[in-house]
Amino acid sequence: MNLSALSIRRPVFAWMLMASMLVFGALGFRDLGISEYPEVDFPVVSVSVTLEGASPEIMESDVADPLEDAVSAIAGVREVSSVNKQGRTEITVEFELERDIDAAFQDVQAKVSQSQKILPKDIDPPIIAKASPQDRPILWMALSGNRPISELSEYAKDHLKDQFQTLPGVGDITLSGNLSRNIRIWVDAGKLESRGLSVSDVVAALQREHVEVPAGRIETSQRELNVRSEGEATSVEEIRSIVVAEHDGAQVRLSDLAVVEDGQEDARRISRRNGIPAVGLGLKKQAGANAVAVARAAKDKLPRIRAALPPDLSLDVSYDGTTFVEDSVHELILTLALAGLLTSIVCWLFLGSLSSTFNVLLSIPTSIVGTFAIMKFAGFTLNTFTLIGLSLSVGIVVDDAIMVMENIFRHAEGGKSRLQAALDGSQEITFAALAATFAIVAIFLPVAFMKGMIGRMFFEFGITISAAVLLSLLEAVTLTPARCAQFLSIGERTTAVGKAMERAFKALERGYQALLGTCLRHPVWVLVAALGLFAGSLTLAGRIGKEFLPPQDQSRFLATIKTPLGTSLEA
Repeated sequence: MNLSALSIRRPVFAWMLMASMLVFGALGFRDLGISEYPEVDFPVVSVSVTLEGASPEIMESDVADPLEDAVSAIAGVREVSSVNKQGRTEITVEFELERDIDAAFQDVQAKVSQSQKILPKDIDPPIIAKASPQDRPILWMALSGNRPISELSEYAKDHLKDQFQTLPGVGDITLSGNLSRNIRIWVDAGKLESRGLSVSDVVAALQREHVEVPAGRIETSQRELNVRSEGEATSVEEIRSIVVAEHDGAQVRLSDLAVVEDGQEDARRISRRNGIPAVGLGLKKQAGANAVAVARAAKDKLPRIRAALPPDLSLDVSYDGTTFVEDSVHELILTLALAGLLTSIVCWLFLGSLSSTFNVLLSIPTSIVGTFAIMKFAGFTLNTFTLIGLSLSVGIVVDDAIMVMENIFRHAEGGKSRLQAALDGSQEITFAALAATFAIVAIFLPVAFMKGMIGRMFFEFGITISAAVLLSLLEAVTLTPARCAQFLSIGERTTAVGKAMERAFKALERGYQALLGTCLRHPVWVLVAALGLFAGSLTLAGRIGKEFLPPQDQSRFLATIKTPLGTSLEA
C-alpha cells in the first residue's frame, strides 16, 4: 500500500498529518525573527586603535604599518586597508568567502596581541570586531535637555543604558555625542619656571601620587588583615593637594602651579536633536533576534522611563530602522494573502466546483505554514528574501494538488466511486507529480549554492521555496486524495459565470487547435521564430542594469557635508 492509498483508506491519518504541519508551522512562525535581510556573516574583521594626540602620519607609521604587516600573514586574507585620523587608526581586513570568519577573527586577535610589543606603549587596547551591517543600531533615542553635555552623558550611562540593555534580544547600547568626565589641569608656565619645574615634573607627580598599588596583608597568630593603600585621589580637592616637589624647604602642591577643575573630555563630536544638545542611545539587537519585537519592546518601555526622568530632560525616538522593515514584511504578507485569494479565484474559474477549489486551496496553508517550521529549525528569519520565496511558492504549491485532483476528477467522471477514483487517479499520477516537483526543486535549490555574497543572501530564498514545493508534493500525494475520496463533487456548471467560463474555454480550445495545426504544418518557421526570440532576448539582456539590491524609498534622507582638512568642530 503506497502513501496515497494509506491516506485514502485512513483519512484520520491524513487529517492529523495536515493538522501537525499547521500546528508546528504556527509554532515556528511565532518564534521566527524578523529582519530586513538574512543574517549573514560578512568576511570582514576591523581593528580600531587609539593613541591620544598622535598625528595621522604617526598613526600610519607607528601603528597601522606594523599591524597591517602582521595581519597580512594570516591565511585567507584578501585585502587589508586602513584609515588614519588624528589619534585613531581603523584597519579593515577582508577575507575570502570560504574562510571561516570566527576562526579568522581569532587569528586577527592573536596577531594583534603578538604585535603589542612593537606598538607605542601609550595606545589604548585595540578593539577587534567582526564587521556586519546587522551590527548597526536598529533604534536611536535622544536624551536632551538644558544641561551640560557631561551631565547628560553621565545620566544616559548610569541610569538609562542598563534599563534598555536588559530587554530580551538587545545586544548592546552604544552612546553617541557623549562626553566623559575629565579632571582638567591648566598649568601656569610662569609659576613652574619660578620654582625650576617643568610639565614633566607635574606628570611624574600625578603618576607617582595618584595611584593605588597592592599593599599585601598583615598576619598575626590570630588574625590576617588585608592592607589597602588609598593612593588615588577621589575628589578635585585631593588632586589639588598632591605634592609635586619641594622648593626652598616647602612643599609645592599642584594647586600652587595650576588651576584644577572638574571638566569633561575634549569635544570631538556633537549630537543635537531639534537644535538642542543631546546624547544618543543606539540600540543593537542580538544575532537572530526579532528586530521589530526588540524595537517595539524598547518603545513600549519608553513611557515608564519618561515618567522617572527629571523635569528638564526628555527622551525621544529620533530614528527607528525597524519601521521600514515592519512595513516591508506587512506588505509582503499582504501580497502572500492576495496571491492566495487570486489563486482561489483562478482555480474556481477553471475547475468550476467550489468543493474542488476548496480542496486545492487547502494545499496553500498546509505547505506555506509547514514551511515556517523548517525555517525555524534552519535558523532563518522572516526577511525580504524568505518572504519573496513564500510569495512565489503560492502559485507553485497548488500545481501538484491540481494535477492529482484533476486526474481523480477524470476517473470520477468515468463513473467510478469517489473512493475508487481517488485510489486509481492518485496511483496513476504520482510519478508525474514527483517528476514535476523535482523539476521545480532542481531550478530553485541550486540558488542556495551560489558563490559569493549574493549566494549567501539568496541561500534562505532557495531553501525556503524548495521546502515549500516539497511539502506541497507531500500534501498532494496524501491529503489531496484523502479529501477527494471524502467530498469530491461531480457536476455541470450551473451558474452564469460558470457557463460563461465554459464557453470561453471552448472558444480558447478551438483557437488553440487552429494555431497548433498551423504550427505543425510549418515547423521550420516556428523554429526560426523561436531562435529569433532567443537571440533577441540575449541582446536585450546585455543592456539591463546590474546592482546588488534595488533602490528603495525608506522615507528618510541623509546629508553628508565634508569640510577642508583642519576645519574646527565649531566651524
